[in-house]
Amino acid sequence: MADSNDGKHTSSEAAEAASKVLRDGRTAEDSKKAAASALSQAGEAGKAKNTGEEAASAASAVLQSDDHGRNSKKASGSALSQADSNDN
Repeated sequence: MADSNDGKHTSSEAAEAASKVLRDGRTAEDSKKAAASALSQAGEAGKAKNTGEEAASAASAVLQSDDHGRNSKKASGSALSQADSNDN
């Protein structure tokens, strides 16, 4: 696994969506995993954080499903875009 994610970080828009996902009691576990990963990568681009394999898998499942809302998909897309390419 790489030590850097090439300066990628979660945008403020995606972080806000991830926050909403985590606060919503109706949200599925896969959505919460992806949102937590995205939110943990919010902030300065210089911080080297990557989405782990489990969170990347959850994010992928969310994006492929019609059962998840816009905020879940936005947070999942952000998390997946920051996954190490060797993990997925």
